[in-house]
This record gives sequence, C-alpha cells and structure tokens, in this order.
Amino acid sequence: MIHAVLTIDDIASKNTPAFVDYLCEKKIPFLMFAWGQRVEEHYENALYALKKGAIIGNHSYSHPFFSKISLEEAIEEIEKNEEILNKLYKDAGVERKYRPFRFPYGDKGGENKDALQKYFREHGFHKVKDTQIPYAIWKEMGLDKDIDTFWTFDFGEYEIRPGSGVTIENILERTRQVNPELGKSLLTDTEGSHIIIIHAHDETEELVPEYYRILIDHLLDNGFVFDAPEFFE
Repeated sequence: MIHAVLTIDDIASKNTPAFVDYLCEKKIPFLMFAWGQRVEEHYENALYALKKGAIIGNHSYSHPFFSKISLEEAIEEIEKNEEILNKLYKDAGVERKYRPFRFPYGDKGGENKDALQKYFREHGFHKVKDTQIPYAIWKEMGLDKDIDTFWTFDFGEYEIRPGSGVTIENILERTRQVNPELGKSLLTDTEGSHIIIIHAHDETEELVPEYYRILIDHLLDNGFVFDAPEFFE
C-alpha cells in the first residue's frame, strides 16, 4: 500500500467537471490549484469543483515564473487571484477554511523567496502537512519549512503535445523509473506518503481522452491509497 495526496494544477478547464466526476466516482479526495485567468474563463467549472468537495488553492493569476518578476509583481499575482478565489468560495456557498499556495513551475521566486515565504506566513496561508514525507532531500531543500505546496512526483503529462514524441505510455513508464536519489520508483516506494501532481489541461484531453483516468487508475491498480490533505493551523 502506497499513500499519496493528489493535487491537480491549473484549473479551471473544459475538462474540469469530468475530471472531478471521476475523482468523486473513485472517492478520491483532491486538492486543486487555481490559475486565476483560467478560473475567469471557466468560472462555472471551478464552481462545480468547489461544490463537489474540492479544496482550491492559489496558483497565481497569470502563471508566471516568479523569479522573473519583482516582489511587488509577485504579491500582485497572489492577491489578484485571492480576490477571485474569495468570490468563488462565496458564490459556491462554501466556507474557505484553507489557503494553500503553489508556485507555477515550482519557481519559488529566486532572490525574493524568503520575502515571499514571510508574506505567506503573515497573510494567513496554510501549509499542507508534510511530516509524512520521509526523504532527506525534502529537509535539505528546506521544503519542510516552506509554506507553499511542493511535490514528490509530477506525472509531467503536459509534455504530451503534437510533435513532442511523448506518449501516455512514456508517462506511465515514469512511475516505474528508479529515482537515483531514493533508489526506488514511485510504484515501489512504500515509505511515508507522496504529494502527486497531475494537470487539468484541455490540450492533453484532446490528444488522450480521459488521460487522468488512465494515470490515476494505474496508481490505484498498483496499490495506491489517496489521503485527504491535512494542513498545519
């Protein structure tokens, strides 16, 4: 049995309702990170996810590389999306208990990293509990202290694009590849728990219909159990 928390990046999208319905069908709890511009484009679909039990966190407004923008611009990205998410929760009639944040591309802001972590601490953002992650590298990178939500495994299925040569079979194979730092693959790692990323991208859906079902069923078939995310208060 392998435990994991499932996170879905870049909502909302056209395929968000179908994605959510699948997760509900499988009784999988899920944490979603919202790209503000896309929520504006697919607002009803983001509402649908929230009403179906999603926790929706902040993934910035325009999805920039945070190391390439100023601290002021970074805070504006965060706060502009906060306004959208506050309205979304209000319109859904759902209490907003938790405010997790994930940096686009895992880019923590370069020279502004410490200032951004301080901002998160001072403005009521929530850290996903990660005490179940056993890897030394997690602490070596300071991820156990950072407020934002990082990950232990990214499917990278967004690489499936016309002309890329990347197939769904390639993505499935990644779950079997041995991580040289850990000496094991995702499918053989029974210690602790993972934080896994998959993305809600219509471009992937067009090329591989229900790609999320293929990938998550693969993990379920290999003994994965998905746990509800918990947060430090």
